[in-house]
Amino acid sequence: MDKKLYVGNLSYNTTDEKLRSLFAEYGEIESINVITDRETGRPRGFGFVEMTTQQAAEAAISGLNGKMIDERAIKVNKANPQPDRDRRQNSRSRSGW
Repeated sequence: MDKKLYVGNLSYNTTDEKLRSLFAEYGEIESINVITDRETGRPRGFGFVEMTTQQAAEAAISGLNGKMIDERAIKVNKANPQPDRDRRQNSRSRSGW
């Protein structure tokens, strides 16, 4: 299992600091990133947390998935690897996008 976690269904008021306080209970955090809209700068309702150990990541998934935060049941699971941008661009150009 990877140490990078996807965190979804976040309130638009959730900050990096709020996630840090939630996830710190489960272990040391390597990085946190609440994703924001490029044009408006507003949060998009999801983010990523990278824990320093696989055990901490597993504990965070078990402890936080489905937990009510800011009146929303958050989703916490293993993050899917990001597709290679060059490969995506090439497939779009070949498919006529």
